[in-house]
Amino acid sequence: MAVLISSIRLLDGLSQRLSHIIGWLPLLMALLTVLVVVLRYGFGIGAIAAQESVIYLHGTLFMLGASCTLQMGGHVRVDVLYQQFSARARAWIDALGHVIFTLPLCALVGFASQDYVVESWVAREASPEPGGIPAVFILKTLLPVMAMLLALQALSEIIKALKILVSEVPHRD
Repeated sequence: MAVLISSIRLLDGLSQRLSHIIGWLPLLMALLTVLVVVLRYGFGIGAIAAQESVIYLHGTLFMLGASCTLQMGGHVRVDVLYQQFSARARAWIDALGHVIFTLPLCALVGFASQDYVVESWVAREASPEPGGIPAVFILKTLLPVMAMLLALQALSEIIKALKILVSEVPHRD
């Protein structure tokens, strides 16, 4: 049981540290957007790389934020019903939901994106726009990274659910 608890702490700690880092991305995106607008309309200067940076940051926020959101319980579910259930019923729903839906989805995204990402890296895919960011391959790498981080957090959530299920089982003496 100690190994499971330390696994939860490790995985949740990773998500929490990541959420602190990516929590700054919306502010950075807003500042870059203001910069793009000021450069374009104030000085007549186009800033393709800055515009693309906002898109990259947006993608990074959502791809890396998926596991953090799961850890914080922020993903969509029918809370009206879920909140009415006992802790044990919620634990069953969480565990089965992650085993049946989250982990297979992560595997699908992870495996399906492999060739896509590898081809992008081999070609060192760059922006088609002149002056754009020459690193589309890095952005595409976020797909399997998101799948891996989300799967790890789902495992943490499954362990937490199992801990509830095991602790609430009456013991026979």
